[in-house]
Amino acid sequence: MSDSAHENSSGFGWLAAPLPLPKSLFFDLDGTLYRGSRLVPGADRLISGLARRGMNCWFVTNNSTRTPQEVAEHLRRLGIPAEPGQVITSALAAADYVRRHHPDALAYVIGENGLLRALEEAAVRTVTDPAAASADIVVQGTDRQFTYGKLAAAVRFIFGGAHFIQTNPDLLLPAEDGMKPGSGSIGAAIQAAAGIQPVVIGKPSSILMNYALKMAEAKPEDVWFVGDNPHTDIAAAVNAGCPSVLMLTGVCTEQNWEEMCRLAGVMPDAVCPGLHDLEAILTA
Repeated sequence: MSDSAHENSSGFGWLAAPLPLPKSLFFDLDGTLYRGSRLVPGADRLISGLARRGMNCWFVTNNSTRTPQEVAEHLRRLGIPAEPGQVITSALAAADYVRRHHPDALAYVIGENGLLRALEEAAVRTVTDPAAASADIVVQGTDRQFTYGKLAAAVRFIFGGAHFIQTNPDLLLPAEDGMKPGSGSIGAAIQAAAGIQPVVIGKPSSILMNYALKMAEAKPEDVWFVGDNPHTDIAAAVNAGCPSVLMLTGVCTEQNWEEMCRLAGVMPDAVCPGLHDLEAILTA
């Protein structure tokens, strides 16, 4: 542990400095509140207790495949109280970005139901057929039915002048049977072929965070971002000016979190081994 780090006097985790209690909390999902279909111990008790105390909780995820309704249903099945209006996905932020920056565009979409529904609800014109004649933008997320034909269509549209927008840069997604390629892996193929960098919406980009702050009607300094990944969650919080809490429930362990943070070029404001430790900080 570095000289600047110190354990909190109450015995939980690590605090860089005393933090004022937040008015709202943004929670990452997979690796923070659950792992696939398994609840992270204490997640149900933590979120239920915060709800009873009137603390505003939002669920901010890079996953673009599911709708807010589907995410909320998954959380409720695990015993975590959640409403669709509390769920902020990279798909929603991508749809908002397209609506504001490309209001009349025809979007060629590589993605699943969550992304397609978000664009539809934002009144964005979409096409999913690789044989389409043209498109003004390519919007790409995770697509478990990705094909060479979809890749070729995206490259053709980009060579024709289409803008390239990516929901999130995650190379891998956790799954029940191990890690699976994520949106970033699909995007890497498009980037390599088309020779263009996308506009990235999800964490660590500030686009998703700014959208979440707007939806929460919150100031960055009043929001704690709680997540398990230094490269996405903690970096997103730092980029947005939000205090951050690194959970050792997913990507990082007590042995490697400092090295992981150094590699990501960021440091959290607090580190908690488990969600009961975060609960202790919030109720101290």
